[in-house]
Amino acid sequence: RLVDETLPPKFGTIGQETTGAGGFAKALRTVPLVLELAELVKTRAARDAWIVDFTNPVGVVSQALLDRQHRAIGLCNVAITLQRMVARRLGVDPDRVALEHVGLNHLSWERAARVDGVDRLPELIARDGEVLADEVGLPLAQLKASGVIPSYYLRYFDRFNEVLRHQLEGGETRASEVMEIERRLLELYRDPDLDVKPSLLDDRGGAYYSEAAARLIASLHDGRGDTQVVDVRNDGAIPDLGPTDVVEVAGRIDRDGAHPIAVSRLAADQRELVIQVKRYERLTIEAAMSGDRAIAREALEAHPLVDSRVDVDALLDALLEANRRHLPRFFPAAA
Repeated sequence: RLVDETLPPKFGTIGQETTGAGGFAKALRTVPLVLELAELVKTRAARDAWIVDFTNPVGVVSQALLDRQHRAIGLCNVAITLQRMVARRLGVDPDRVALEHVGLNHLSWERAARVDGVDRLPELIARDGEVLADEVGLPLAQLKASGVIPSYYLRYFDRFNEVLRHQLEGGETRASEVMEIERRLLELYRDPDLDVKPSLLDDRGGAYYSEAAARLIASLHDGRGDTQVVDVRNDGAIPDLGPTDVVEVAGRIDRDGAHPIAVSRLAADQRELVIQVKRYERLTIEAAMSGDRAIAREALEAHPLVDSRVDVDALLDALLEANRRHLPRFFPAAA
């Protein structure tokens, strides 16, 4: 992860664990391993077992799993975290808040926040816009103009130059921060008398993951038919994308899986970005499984964060070399 975050800025693009060039490198490492594990699930688990995928980049990994007909559902904590935040700001129980969450994993927007069926997002932006803007790392004016709450990850697209400048100036990476947090946590866990959750765990990230996972698993088991935000085949939910494209939307969960709830078309700027990133995701999966450098180059070049100023060939060579021991398909002689 540290390489994913620190190598791309040297070539003029943002380094991040799940998107852009860093996310691309992580996907190359991760997709083949997850698919290998999924095949083990087929042979060793119950025939109707589900794979609940938390593995980043969730959108790419879930697309790879579902393209190969695995019984899988992707899960991220962005939506549930925003739902809890909205509930706190409005002073209501979280279960009363239903978000209209649309897009791809780490490329999504909350277009409505309905409480008992009434959309209170306009009120929330008008009243608490500064808090929301700070939470997602984007200007208040942008939230007011768009009328939606973007995912925090949109800042990498909308504030590209600012983020890249910070990275080039040597600002602390999230990878370094996480490694230090985990080192301290492991020290705490050495104490056999520890019987409370360390407060330090709150700094690790992944808030509400356990809650989201438990709810999803319970709904798959019980067939309760409740609504949760998941990564699932589009099946017409977002009109701008194909039926087999994996999207991140609200879906009704029962024993047969997640059934995406249809939404209206994306705004023009959202649509263009989502279509670009979906193309990148599909090419990245193809590259990860084939070890084909030409396809890998095409995938990297397709990502909106890798613009025309970037020497794609040099960046790709550096990423592959930095990950050589994890990418036997690209280095067959070294496998």
